[in-house]
Amino acid sequence: MDLQNKLATLPASPGVYLMLNGAGEIIYVGKAINLRNRVRSYFQKGSSQPAKVRILVEHIVDFEYILTDSEMEALILENNLIKKHAPRYNVRLKDDKTYPYIKVTMQETFPRVLMVRKRLNDGARYFGPYTDVTAVKETLAFLRKIFPVRSCRKNIEEGGTERPCLNYHIGRCLAPCAGLITKEKYGEMIDEVILFLEGRIERLIPDLTRKMQEASEELEFEKAARFRNQIRGLQALAEKQKIVTERQEDQDYLGYARQGELACVQVFFVRSGKLIGRDHFLVDCSAEEEGAEILRSFMQQYYEDAAYIPKEILIPMTLADSSVLQSWMSGLRGNKVYLHNPQRGQKKQLLDLVMKNAKVVLNETLTRTAFKERALKKALEELEEIVGLEEIPERIEAFDISNLQGTDVVASLVVWESGALKSDDYRRFKIKNVEGTPNDYEAMREVLTRRFKRGLDEQSDGKTMGKFAVFPDLVLIDGGKGQLGVALEVRKELGLEIPFISLAEKREEIYLPQASKPVILPNDSPSLLLLRQIRDEAHRFALSYHRNLRGRSTRGSVLDEIPGVGPKRKRELLRHFGTVKSIREASVEELAEVTGISLKVAREIYQHIHAK
Repeated sequence: MDLQNKLATLPASPGVYLMLNGAGEIIYVGKAINLRNRVRSYFQKGSSQPAKVRILVEHIVDFEYILTDSEMEALILENNLIKKHAPRYNVRLKDDKTYPYIKVTMQETFPRVLMVRKRLNDGARYFGPYTDVTAVKETLAFLRKIFPVRSCRKNIEEGGTERPCLNYHIGRCLAPCAGLITKEKYGEMIDEVILFLEGRIERLIPDLTRKMQEASEELEFEKAARFRNQIRGLQALAEKQKIVTERQEDQDYLGYARQGELACVQVFFVRSGKLIGRDHFLVDCSAEEEGAEILRSFMQQYYEDAAYIPKEILIPMTLADSSVLQSWMSGLRGNKVYLHNPQRGQKKQLLDLVMKNAKVVLNETLTRTAFKERALKKALEELEEIVGLEEIPERIEAFDISNLQGTDVVASLVVWESGALKSDDYRRFKIKNVEGTPNDYEAMREVLTRRFKRGLDEQSDGKTMGKFAVFPDLVLIDGGKGQLGVALEVRKELGLEIPFISLAEKREEIYLPQASKPVILPNDSPSLLLLRQIRDEAHRFALSYHRNLRGRSTRGSVLDEIPGVGPKRKRELLRHFGTVKSIREASVEELAEVTGISLKVAREIYQHIHAK
């Protein structure tokens, strides 16, 4: 059915539409209360369409649609499809899957506070998401300094009789494992932790002052000193919080700035009338995107995963479908949420400040990006000149060998392409023909032969998309003159014309073919910094594989016997926890945080490990 016929048969129902280009790719996802009117409006000639729509229509070859029962359902489906397909002409929150949360494990008898990357429906309290991982870690460090919350992964119940660990003796834990604090008293501290994370610091201080005085009267001076330190730390933090409204309101203020295909949305968090913090989020969008669409799409994607939605959200403009957004967020919050666009007064002044902050952050981001691009260009130009390349390299492959006294010899291949490490193209090799005495030369010969012979075979078979079919513009060998010599022999045997160089770790010497002496660059040379970055990544990847092989027999004896845990789940468990010891110590809820592990499977894993 051609486009015009499909337009003629569109239903006048709510739903979601997907615009496709000539390659069949989804380039835009939208929602509508009336699909017929909304989709047809894109193709009406002579209408004054926004620039973004005019450009979008030029690329539309076909469209699909999905009917829903309501506009609310359409909004939810639209959001899910945007996250799934990341269409070119939609506003997309950058890297939203990586944003961390602070989690308080309320489902445990003695809760912990930790940073996680995934929000589960497990009974815990979550705060976030946050964009700055460093800031989250600093917050947790400050919190643990103020509140002696346990950090171990033990499954602790009331009345424990274990021996207290070092954290208890240095005042960083109250030793619930040893029965030195009751569940009730520990729970009171966790209530204080939650008030702290909510930004309601001033509500904590009177109660802590009372506890300090009581401890002092009972001559428990160490306990009183701990409360005093808590009060001082919280007072210092409270002084940084600015009162923005006399009313005890919870609000989010949203502002934005856009330049080209990048936008920044700034959020100010007001809790109980005080500005307790701010965060910014970068979003991808088309160069013609309007501010209202940037904010609407951001709110859909951000508040779906937000741990807390305030009663009032203030934005710098009125949105066409604000009533639908309000209803949707009210459903997430559990009671009414209001979207307001203040025109005057204190709220308008603060909103203007949010807009200015968004512009400053966006300019800093673009400046930083431009600086990195200039530094990279300089590094590649310098590398081109040193190596004698015909043009700047777009793809560099690096190889490294790792072994322990000749056992479990492995090799790594890492790829740098177009300015960034490309982990999807990383490969690792278990060396087959080198045993006994360590022989890095022969191991390097084997891995290079296997990699490039496989690539040549794929090219001759016409497998242009094969794992090894794409060849690099430059090969970097980790090692000195000897390793490079072996690599050049392989290159000659296979008839390759790819440039090869090596980088020796001790003095960071660059060895080139046909050169009797190495090139020694200053430590701050852009090209040397780039080569070291790639070489170090190859070393890290090889070492991690080597460690994995050494511990495989131990891990396999535990994990391979668990029903429902195949190679993929086993791999995800190890990637998430790092060691089998950490898996043993994990709770059911922590196991369920692993990709591909349901709560049911987590319980089976936990029961199997602890039964053994």
